Amino acid sequence: MQEGSPQPGGPQQPDGPPQPPGRRRVGLLLGVAAAVYVADVISKIIVVATLKPDQPVWLISGLLDLNLTRNSGAAFSFGTGQTVVFTAIAIGVIIFILRTSRRLHSLPWAVTLGLLLGGAAGNLTDRLLRAPGVFRGDVVDWIQLPHWPVFNVADSCIVCGGFLAVVLAARGIRLDGTRDVRAGRGEDATAKPAGGPSAEDSHT
Repeated sequence: MQEGSPQPGGPQQPDGPPQPPGRRRVGLLLGVAAAVYVADVISKIIVVATLKPDQPVWLISGLLDLNLTRNSGAAFSFGTGQTVVFTAIAIGVIIFILRTSRRLHSLPWAVTLGLLLGGAAGNLTDRLLRAPGVFRGDVVDWIQLPHWPVFNVADSCIVCGGFLAVVLAARGIRLDGTRDVRAGRGEDATAKPAGGPSAEDSHT
Protein backbone atom coordinates (compact mmCIF):
# COMPACT_ATOMS: atom_id res chain seq x y z
CA MET A 1 0.00 0.00 0.00
CA GLN A 2 1.41 3.35 -0.95
CA GLU A 3 2.24 5.79 1.79
CA GLY A 4 -0.37 8.46 2.25
CA SER A 5 -3.20 6.48 0.63
CA PRO A 6 -6.50 6.42 2.57
CA GLN A 7 -6.89 3.51 4.98
CA PRO A 8 -9.81 1.09 4.44
CA GLY A 9 -12.71 2.09 6.60
CA GLY A 10 -11.08 5.41 7.43
CA PRO A 11 -12.68 8.83 7.00
CA GLN A 12 -13.51 9.67 3.42
CA GLN A 13 -12.01 12.79 1.93
CA PRO A 14 -14.51 15.31 0.53
CA ASP A 15 -14.83 15.49 -3.23
CA GLY A 16 -13.68 19.08 -3.25
CA PRO A 17 -12.70 21.96 -1.00
CA PRO A 18 -15.54 23.31 1.18
CA GLN A 19 -17.21 26.43 -0.09
CA PRO A 20 -16.09 29.52 1.87
CA PRO A 21 -18.82 30.63 4.29
CA GLY A 22 -18.47 34.21 3.09
CA ARG A 23 -19.47 33.23 -0.43
CA ARG A 24 -22.54 31.37 0.81
CA ARG A 25 -23.61 34.41 2.82
CA VAL A 26 -23.20 36.71 -0.18
CA GLY A 27 -25.37 34.34 -2.20
CA LEU A 28 -28.07 34.57 0.45
CA LEU A 29 -27.84 38.36 0.49
CA LEU A 30 -28.27 38.53 -3.29
CA GLY A 31 -31.08 35.96 -3.20
CA VAL A 32 -33.07 37.94 -0.62
CA ALA A 33 -32.43 41.17 -2.50
CA ALA A 34 -33.58 39.61 -5.79
CA ALA A 35 -36.78 38.26 -4.19
CA VAL A 36 -37.60 41.67 -2.69
CA TYR A 37 -36.82 43.46 -5.96
CA VAL A 38 -38.97 41.15 -8.10
CA ALA A 39 -41.89 41.30 -5.65
CA ASP A 40 -41.70 45.11 -5.55
CA VAL A 41 -41.43 45.63 -9.31
CA ILE A 42 -44.17 43.12 -10.23
CA SER A 43 -46.56 44.48 -7.59
CA LYS A 44 -46.07 48.03 -8.90
CA ILE A 45 -46.67 46.97 -12.50
CA ILE A 46 -49.94 45.28 -11.51
CA VAL A 47 -51.08 48.20 -9.36
CA VAL A 48 -50.37 50.82 -12.03
CA ALA A 49 -52.23 48.73 -14.62
CA THR A 50 -55.33 48.07 -12.50
CA LEU A 51 -55.80 50.97 -10.07
CA LYS A 52 -56.62 54.62 -10.63
CA PRO A 53 -54.81 57.31 -8.64
CA ASP A 54 -56.47 58.35 -5.38
CA GLN A 55 -59.37 55.92 -5.84
CA PRO A 56 -58.80 53.41 -3.04
CA VAL A 57 -59.93 49.82 -3.23
CA TRP A 58 -60.94 48.48 0.16
CA LEU A 59 -59.71 44.97 0.88
CA ILE A 60 -60.44 45.06 4.60
CA SER A 61 -62.45 48.19 5.22
CA GLY A 62 -60.74 50.42 7.73
CA LEU A 63 -57.68 48.15 8.02
CA LEU A 64 -56.11 47.62 4.59
CA ASP A 65 -56.70 49.60 1.39
CA LEU A 66 -55.05 49.64 -2.03
CA ASN A 67 -54.45 53.27 -2.91
CA LEU A 68 -52.25 54.20 -5.88
CA THR A 69 -50.19 57.32 -5.21
CA ARG A 70 -46.97 58.84 -6.56
CA ASN A 71 -44.22 59.83 -4.16
CA SER A 72 -41.30 62.10 -5.07
CA GLY A 73 -39.75 61.79 -1.60
CA ALA A 74 -38.35 58.99 0.53
CA ALA A 75 -40.14 56.06 2.14
CA PHE A 76 -43.60 56.84 3.51
CA SER A 77 -43.72 60.16 1.58
CA PHE A 78 -40.98 61.76 3.69
CA GLY A 79 -39.08 64.61 2.03
CA THR A 80 -41.44 65.15 -0.87
CA GLY A 81 -39.79 67.11 -3.67
CA GLN A 82 -36.21 65.98 -2.93
CA THR A 83 -36.19 63.20 -5.53
CA VAL A 84 -32.65 63.79 -6.82
CA VAL A 85 -31.24 63.78 -3.28
CA PHE A 86 -32.92 60.48 -2.39
CA THR A 87 -31.83 58.98 -5.70
CA ALA A 88 -28.21 59.75 -4.84
CA ILE A 89 -28.69 58.33 -1.34
CA ALA A 90 -30.18 55.10 -2.75
CA ILE A 91 -27.22 54.67 -5.12
CA GLY A 92 -24.82 55.26 -2.23
CA VAL A 93 -26.61 52.68 -0.06
CA ILE A 94 -26.45 50.06 -2.81
CA ILE A 95 -22.73 50.64 -3.38
CA PHE A 96 -22.05 50.50 0.37
CA ILE A 97 -23.91 47.21 0.79
CA LEU A 98 -22.14 45.59 -2.17
CA ARG A 99 -18.73 46.69 -0.85
CA THR A 100 -19.59 45.51 2.67
CA SER A 101 -20.65 42.08 1.38
CA ARG A 102 -16.99 41.19 0.74
CA ARG A 103 -16.52 40.54 4.47
CA LEU A 104 -19.98 39.09 5.14
CA HIS A 105 -20.01 35.80 7.08
CA SER A 106 -23.15 36.30 9.17
CA LEU A 107 -26.46 34.75 8.13
CA PRO A 108 -28.65 37.30 9.99
CA TRP A 109 -26.69 40.17 8.46
CA ALA A 110 -27.04 38.60 5.01
CA VAL A 111 -30.84 38.64 5.36
CA THR A 112 -30.77 42.17 6.77
CA LEU A 113 -28.60 43.61 4.02
CA GLY A 114 -30.60 41.69 1.41
CA LEU A 115 -33.80 43.40 2.56
CA LEU A 116 -32.12 46.81 2.44
CA LEU A 117 -30.50 46.18 -0.94
CA GLY A 118 -33.68 44.87 -2.58
CA GLY A 119 -35.78 47.70 -1.17
CA ALA A 120 -33.32 50.39 -2.22
CA ALA A 121 -33.03 48.89 -5.73
CA GLY A 122 -36.81 48.67 -6.10
CA ASN A 123 -37.45 52.32 -5.34
CA LEU A 124 -34.35 53.39 -7.32
CA THR A 125 -35.82 51.71 -10.41
CA ASP A 126 -38.88 53.97 -10.12
CA ARG A 127 -36.69 57.06 -9.80
CA LEU A 128 -34.71 56.10 -12.91
CA LEU A 129 -37.52 54.92 -15.19
CA ARG A 130 -40.77 56.65 -14.23
CA ALA A 131 -42.05 60.15 -14.97
CA PRO A 132 -41.19 62.98 -14.80
CA GLY A 133 -37.66 61.90 -15.83
CA VAL A 134 -34.43 60.08 -15.10
CA PHE A 135 -33.25 60.54 -11.48
CA ARG A 136 -36.50 62.47 -10.84
CA GLY A 137 -39.08 59.71 -11.22
CA ASP A 138 -41.88 59.34 -8.69
CA VAL A 139 -42.06 56.16 -6.63
CA VAL A 140 -45.27 54.13 -6.82
CA ASP A 141 -46.90 53.60 -3.41
CA TRP A 142 -50.06 51.54 -2.99
CA ILE A 143 -50.43 49.95 0.48
CA GLN A 144 -52.47 51.99 2.95
CA LEU A 145 -53.01 51.24 6.63
CA PRO A 146 -54.95 53.33 9.16
CA HIS A 147 -53.08 56.42 10.37
CA TRP A 148 -50.01 55.53 8.29
CA PRO A 149 -48.57 56.98 5.05
CA VAL A 150 -49.08 54.98 1.86
CA PHE A 151 -46.10 52.69 1.14
CA ASN A 152 -44.95 49.80 -1.05
CA VAL A 153 -43.12 46.46 -0.75
CA ALA A 154 -39.70 48.12 -1.01
CA ASP A 155 -40.52 50.56 1.82
CA SER A 156 -41.64 47.77 4.14
CA CYS A 157 -38.47 45.75 3.46
CA ILE A 158 -36.27 48.79 4.08
CA VAL A 159 -37.98 49.37 7.43
CA CYS A 160 -37.69 45.67 8.39
CA GLY A 161 -34.02 45.64 7.36
CA GLY A 162 -33.31 48.77 9.37
CA PHE A 163 -35.00 47.30 12.44
CA LEU A 164 -33.02 44.06 12.13
CA ALA A 165 -29.78 46.03 11.73
CA VAL A 166 -30.44 47.85 15.01
CA VAL A 167 -31.21 44.56 16.80
CA LEU A 168 -28.07 42.84 15.46
CA ALA A 169 -25.88 45.80 16.37
CA ALA A 170 -27.39 45.95 19.86
CA ARG A 171 -26.65 42.24 20.34
CA GLY A 172 -23.06 42.73 19.21
CA ILE A 173 -23.31 40.49 16.13
CA ARG A 174 -20.74 41.49 13.53
CA LEU A 175 -20.75 41.14 9.76
CA ASP A 176 -17.97 38.54 9.93
CA GLY A 177 -20.10 36.23 12.11
CA THR A 178 -18.39 36.98 15.42
CA ARG A 179 -20.08 38.50 18.42
CA ASP A 180 -18.88 41.15 20.85
CA VAL A 181 -18.73 39.77 24.39
CA ARG A 182 -19.23 42.21 27.21
CA ALA A 183 -16.46 41.26 29.62
CA GLY A 184 -16.77 41.26 33.39
CA ARG A 185 -15.06 43.64 35.75
CA GLY A 186 -11.43 44.28 34.97
CA GLU A 187 -11.53 42.40 31.66
CA ASP A 188 -11.49 43.63 28.09
CA ALA A 189 -14.28 42.94 25.67
CA THR A 190 -13.45 40.23 23.15
CA ALA A 191 -15.06 38.80 20.04
CA LYS A 192 -15.96 35.16 19.48
CA PRO A 193 -17.83 33.32 16.74
CA ALA A 194 -21.57 33.71 17.16
CA GLY A 195 -22.88 30.52 18.72
CA GLY A 196 -19.34 29.23 19.39
CA PRO A 197 -18.23 27.36 22.51
CA SER A 198 -17.79 29.28 25.72
CA ALA A 199 -14.56 29.53 27.70
CA GLU A 200 -15.88 27.08 30.29
CA ASP A 201 -16.38 24.39 27.65
CA SER A 202 -12.66 24.32 26.86
CA HIS A 203 -11.86 22.95 30.35
CA THR A 204 -14.33 20.10 30.21
